[in-house]
Amino acid sequence: MWDLISNSVYAGILLSIAIGIIGSLIVINKATSITGSIAHGSFGGIGIGIYFGINILLSTTVFTLFLALILAFITIYYKHRSDSLIGVIWALGMSVGIIFLSLSSGYHADALSYLFGNILLVENSDIFMMAGVDLLLLISIIVLYNRFLAMSYDMEFLKVRGINAEILYTYFLILTSLTIVMSVRAIGIILILALFTIPPLIAERFTKKFYLMMVLSGVLSLIFVVGGIILSYYFDLSPTPVIVIIAALGLFLSMFKKG
Repeated sequence: MWDLISNSVYAGILLSIAIGIIGSLIVINKATSITGSIAHGSFGGIGIGIYFGINILLSTTVFTLFLALILAFITIYYKHRSDSLIGVIWALGMSVGIIFLSLSSGYHADALSYLFGNILLVENSDIFMMAGVDLLLLISIIVLYNRFLAMSYDMEFLKVRGINAEILYTYFLILTSLTIVMSVRAIGIILILALFTIPPLIAERFTKKFYLMMVLSGVLSLIFVVGGIILSYYFDLSPTPVIVIIAALGLFLSMFKKG
């Protein structure tokens, strides 16, 4: 059994670190819709990669970073219409992917695997990319912890201190896009948003400290992911939906906590 799921467990550990950091920032910054737009829009990069026959992770990374920069511009300079424009980017990215897939000859199972994900099928190259992104996330949160905290709760404080809040917010979206790219093969575009937000939402109910929220969110993510992998292995089910269902049950149970 271990030989079959070892890579998926390693991926689960690395995903949990990323979800603990980025997921917590997404929740406290109320950036769920932006994250969904980046995640679903990344399908455009997948379609481009398949059409041109280039590395899909490379094309998806470049395309997703491009979307992150557009969304940063929209949310900074068009706040009054940002919700509508975020939806447009969401649909535009998906449309680009669909068009390039329709122009490609043959049947492309890769596209479906990125849409729905399968953590049991992650490869060594995926593990290395996850480890690299996690390292960047850990360095960023250690170095910029106080600034990210101020960005999340008191943007005006950053401006008073002479810190460029717009650049910091753009960097946050860049980190989010990289985390999404590292997760698409394991989790899938469709269910990324759920797994990125559910553990932090639960953690937020049990702690008021942001660093504890990140730690608890990461631990919960690991429990949900490993639990989902084990259940899907024994019952021959698709792992990602099982993981999300377990996480959702955890969220519903946490709602019984008062306060």
